[in-house]
Amino acid sequence: MMTTELKPPIFLIGNYRSGTTIAQKLIGLHPDIVTWYEPKTVWLYADPARRHDEFGEIDATKKVARYIRGRFLEYQLRNGNRQIMENTPANVLRVPFVHEIFPEATFLYITRNPFSYISSMELKWQRAKSFKGLLRLLKMTPVTQIHYYATDIAKQIIAKRILRRKYTSIYGPRYNGIDRDLKEQEKLTVIARQWARGNRKAREDLARLGNSRVLSFRYEDLIQDPELVLRRIFDHCGLNCTEDIVRTAKEMIDPGRQQKWLRLDPNELAAIIPEVQDEMDFYRYEIPSLLVEHGSRPTRAPLAFQQGRPDIPSPR
Repeated sequence: MMTTELKPPIFLIGNYRSGTTIAQKLIGLHPDIVTWYEPKTVWLYADPARRHDEFGEIDATKKVARYIRGRFLEYQLRNGNRQIMENTPANVLRVPFVHEIFPEATFLYITRNPFSYISSMELKWQRAKSFKGLLRLLKMTPVTQIHYYATDIAKQIIAKRILRRKYTSIYGPRYNGIDRDLKEQEKLTVIARQWARGNRKAREDLARLGNSRVLSFRYEDLIQDPELVLRRIFDHCGLNCTEDIVRTAKEMIDPGRQQKWLRLDPNELAAIIPEVQDEMDFYRYEIPSLLVEHGSRPTRAPLAFQQGRPDIPSPR
């Protein structure tokens, strides 16, 4: 007889364009796991009209928790009653909200070099939502809330297809204050703040859950040594990592995606270093020598991790 109880979900917390998709696919190789890719409007059920993505415990009312847990149970039962592994990048700004709704959950946290992130995000800001993405968004949205998303979608279409502007109206994690920054700051500055503020809030919120609840890793380490990192991930989630999974994972990894940020103007990148410097130090990312030559100060020595902070292991 199939159980109707919700199995403890696994949440992959990570900023946009930080390797969450490939990490989710690798974890989804396990036969007992079903992945759920970005059910954005499910998480926004509490307040779809909010102009930022920062939700906290106070937003997780009984009604909201009942609705979201119900949607997770429906998805679980529709997919062979397998354990859900979910990934919504905007959740970097709402870990307390997620935890309040799912106190039994397991958390994974991934981060990526800010220069690779900024380059990838800058390209995404130039693209309007695809028709396929639009359909996926509307499919999981309650009919009573569809109108909340119509405005942003219309703005994207008008900006890109009618006004022919370079960038869409907004893309990525909407930290509190992003609307003001979009009016006052250069686009790369806003993107840098998306990385820094999202990463800082996620790691600080996750640290409060305790090390036994959270496993943190870097995208670069996953790409460099997928077997080591993947085995640690599966062990943290209480899952068996077989040789077949490791072999398939290695075949899926593309290591040649780390230097695309070189397409950007080094002077513009050097100018936004102050926005990301502190978080870079925490995650042991160094400023490339190319940017040091363009006026940025060298990176400080890596900070020692303190008790209670998520550990970012390096296989090197």
